[in-house]
Amino acid sequence: MIIDTEFDTKFADRIAKLESYNKHLYRPNTYLHKWWARRCGSTFRLILKHLINDPNQRNYYAPGGLEGKIILDPMMGGGTTLHEAIRLGANVVGVDIDPIPVLQAKATLSYIPLRQIEEAFENFFRSLEEHIGHLFQTRCPHCDSSVPFQFTLYGLNRACACRSVLFVDSTILRHEADGSVIRICPTCYRISNGEDCDCSEPGDRLPLLEKGISNCSECGEKYTEDTKTPFYRRYTPLALFGRCPKHGHFFRTLSASDRDKIEEANHRRPDFVDSTEDRFNVISGPKSADLIRRGITAYPNLFSSRQLLYIHHAIDLLRDSDSLIRLNLALLVSTSLEFNSMLCGYKGGSKRRPGAVRHTFSHHAYSFPHTSLENNMLFPGNASGTLQSLFNARIRRGRKWAARPKERVPGAPPKTVHMDGEADTGTEVRNMEALCEGNRRFLLIQGSSAALDIQPESVDFVVTDPPYFDSVQYSDLAAYFRIWLRELLPDFADWQYDVKGSAVDHDRSGQYSALLGGIFSECQRVLKKTSGRLIFTFHHWKPEGWAALTLALKTAGFYLVNRYVVHAENPTSVHIANLNALKHDAILVLSPSRPDSHWELPETVSRAESAQFCADSATALGWMLENRLDQTMILRQWKKLLP
Repeated sequence: MIIDTEFDTKFADRIAKLESYNKHLYRPNTYLHKWWARRCGSTFRLILKHLINDPNQRNYYAPGGLEGKIILDPMMGGGTTLHEAIRLGANVVGVDIDPIPVLQAKATLSYIPLRQIEEAFENFFRSLEEHIGHLFQTRCPHCDSSVPFQFTLYGLNRACACRSVLFVDSTILRHEADGSVIRICPTCYRISNGEDCDCSEPGDRLPLLEKGISNCSECGEKYTEDTKTPFYRRYTPLALFGRCPKHGHFFRTLSASDRDKIEEANHRRPDFVDSTEDRFNVISGPKSADLIRRGITAYPNLFSSRQLLYIHHAIDLLRDSDSLIRLNLALLVSTSLEFNSMLCGYKGGSKRRPGAVRHTFSHHAYSFPHTSLENNMLFPGNASGTLQSLFNARIRRGRKWAARPKERVPGAPPKTVHMDGEADTGTEVRNMEALCEGNRRFLLIQGSSAALDIQPESVDFVVTDPPYFDSVQYSDLAAYFRIWLRELLPDFADWQYDVKGSAVDHDRSGQYSALLGGIFSECQRVLKKTSGRLIFTFHHWKPEGWAALTLALKTAGFYLVNRYVVHAENPTSVHIANLNALKHDAILVLSPSRPDSHWELPETVSRAESAQFCADSATALGWMLENRLDQTMILRQWKKLLP
């Protein structure tokens, strides 16, 4: 098998560097719903191309080549392996304990005529406008015509011993193209094009302070947040940003009518949290504990009343839709909540991104803005995080791409080629027997991959991307979406699964190694013993991460055949920018039987350079899998190599 001896790492680096800056643009059909830590689809396409027997079909830009093969991804996450393999003609099995990856794969791999889903969305959108559209209208400050606003900006309420104040990230609202700056007056809230405000008395306005001030200049005490007040009520509206067909974009302070609309929404606020139920309660986890520490005990409190009305009506309007239509639009509504919560911030002070939304999980965690941005998800046209914009990007663009996928050709400048003969869709089946009756079929399983209903030695290759040991808490963060998807799609998944069954080291007790070992043992059982391969990407700075992986693979009886290192991360990504983060992945090729190759233990593992670190660590892994080492010896050896 060609991947045992060679891999085109030079080309893999070039194509991955192109994709890593805008993964959602390169593989739009896999990005219907939010998921974390996705790997480059181009890297996995190249891995799969190196599993093809026919040399004439191994070229990256050649269609097909995996017809008749069964590819398993036991930790499917964003679904990268499934999409890349089905494009090449393979039959695929995707498994995940979390329902969101399973639902997303079902929606994006199932064929549905584009016009059918466009018509359904148009009807859905019009119905939403009829129910709540008037709540997102304001008046143009120039002609007084009724127009939709794009977003409302709020300041965070805090208090000391002597007064209450509002905090914002910055009093600068926007940098204009002509060099002028739009500001909000910290005393009277008047919005101006940079000129000084002549106000002297704030009236009933609370003073605005910029973030970074921790103590009151008068009483000296620390400003604190009232955590007993519902989270959405801790913010006070300050300004609107809208667009008039005649006069263009504008900022304005809120009028009495604007405030009346907020109060109307508060009066109509859906009571999702029934006193007799706890299904919306936040359950403390590695990331969600941050919510509880801020006094946020139920997810609905993260949303303004207008946002909650949007969710309420979406649930009601989609209830009787066709199954696949309902699935696609429910996932669209769910993923839109990343851009429509009171956890969203404002990038207006940035010259590079004026007016953009800082979405809820921009840092792969919960963060709490000083300037909160309440988006208008019904705002028409192309605007950040709106329902129409997301439909165009996540469904319309994704469906068009799926019908005729495109790939980049590195060069100066890069060019795009259509992959004629491929399609990023398949036929869903319910069991392994039906999977083998054609090509480009997919079987999706929600559950643990430590116990699969798959016959021994029936899978050709396992290609996956395991969770990242201890840093990215996918299941915990995904609860933010799951509680709403459960309302939107109550009969589409098992919503009562145990989050602690996910393979991350929740409590440093060794759970990652044990769960991953169980999954790898199942992979060992279902893989064809002679030709089967387990292939996945991995990187981690910590010796504990490599030790846990080593123990899991050793428990399952896998041996390293070869390893390659490829570019993986865009260094400007928000969650790794300015950190000492690894920018590369090791591609590990493992066999269920002992190969002829042997590995030498490196004397040291260099931390000076990302690629070399991954290569040296993978080499050490190969040596440890070949030699008799117990758990204690494995951890000791890794700590010696990675002090």
